[in-house]
Amino acid sequence: MAVAIQVPATVERLLDALWSHGHAAYVVGGSLRDALLSREAADWDFATDARPDRVLEIFPGAVYENRFGTVAVPWGDAIHEITTFRTDHDYADFRRPHRVEFGDDLLLDLARRDFTMNAMAWGDEAPASGGSAPTPHLVDPYGGAVDVEARSIRAVGDAATRFEEDALRMVRAARLAATLDFEIEPATRAAIETHAGLVSHLSGERIAAELEKLLAAPEPSGGLRLMADTGILAVVSPDLAAQRGIAQNKIPGEDLLDHTLRTVDAAPAGLPVVRLAALVHDIGKPATLDDGPFRRHDAVGADLAAGLLDRLHMPRATTDRVVHLVRHHMFTYDPTWGDAGVRRFIQRVGPPALDELFALRAADNVGSGVPANAHGLDELRERVRAQLEASVPLDLRHLAIDGDDLMTELALPEGPVLGRILDALLERVVTDPGLNDRETLLLLAGSILAGDR
Repeated sequence: MAVAIQVPATVERLLDALWSHGHAAYVVGGSLRDALLSREAADWDFATDARPDRVLEIFPGAVYENRFGTVAVPWGDAIHEITTFRTDHDYADFRRPHRVEFGDDLLLDLARRDFTMNAMAWGDEAPASGGSAPTPHLVDPYGGAVDVEARSIRAVGDAATRFEEDALRMVRAARLAATLDFEIEPATRAAIETHAGLVSHLSGERIAAELEKLLAAPEPSGGLRLMADTGILAVVSPDLAAQRGIAQNKIPGEDLLDHTLRTVDAAPAGLPVVRLAALVHDIGKPATLDDGPFRRHDAVGADLAAGLLDRLHMPRATTDRVVHLVRHHMFTYDPTWGDAGVRRFIQRVGPPALDELFALRAADNVGSGVPANAHGLDELRERVRAQLEASVPLDLRHLAIDGDDLMTELALPEGPVLGRILDALLERVVTDPGLNDRETLLLLAGSILAGDR
């Protein structure tokens, strides 16, 4: 199959540098696949017969900090990875090779890769002394270009063997299906269904990295549904997998898992925390099915979401934001609220979380088969904006007095009484911001204190 590949000028110069020093040099991996799809490659990776120490000699400033033969080379405006041809041996833990052997054979290097679309190379061997210049060409021993054209994900060689070598390849297949809009061919999919349990051997970090990429797809539901259908999701999160078959009074014929996947698709791709929160926003429903049903599923779900994200070793800041959104996603708005009610809503949720919570609710609405702005969402959003622009006091920092003032003026000691009076003053000010005046608050504080006595 004749294939034309266009690579950036910086990539050509890097290939030339390796060739000019007497080494084979090829572009490999996802960047080559993306070039065939006319997609902009995020990065360009290379394979060569040069050993890592030799690559360090050719490219001063390069860094080699692993045992897998990959050297990071600053070149142009990017960092490119150059990896020595290798074969992998002794996959004993379904995660990584225990032994790596460097080699000089490109075909053996390609044979160890996961899918045919990633087992292609474009470049040439080292030029013979006095011979003609290298002629870059496609090396495609497994029909990867045909599979790319067919938008098909096919394992290299025996799919079961590939997944036993590294179980993450099954999660990656689902992710690639979503991000590239590809289908997993039947034999490869069958092997995933048989070997899905091996995903339990993977570290949380590796699963999380694939999940984050999957959730960045235009419509992550395709990959997530594949994870559910093949059994991967039940390994990653039994609570999410348990959503299948639970009836919802939302879109006719769709269950709770369908609702979750619709919600994820509706969440903005540019807000990854909201996408992640959409995935887990109803994770507490299966556990509360017989309690209402779903009574307090937001609180239960917040705890379950925290447990899942901790197991995936998500950054603490991300986990905290997602859990906060899950805990508050069941808010209701009544147009009869006064301004004080809006201020209490802001106070309860916290200003930093409002935009993400509104985005989650809009996605939840779409996932429920109603317009994104249903249930007065736009009106609440506007009323919240107005209160924030008015700089109304919402926490103790915004009070016109503080604890030191009360201790000085009312001879109060530090302790629970002082804290309770401050909280009471804040509640009065949230109800009526006009009370936020030093003298007024001191009078109110004195009255509260006298009442206690």
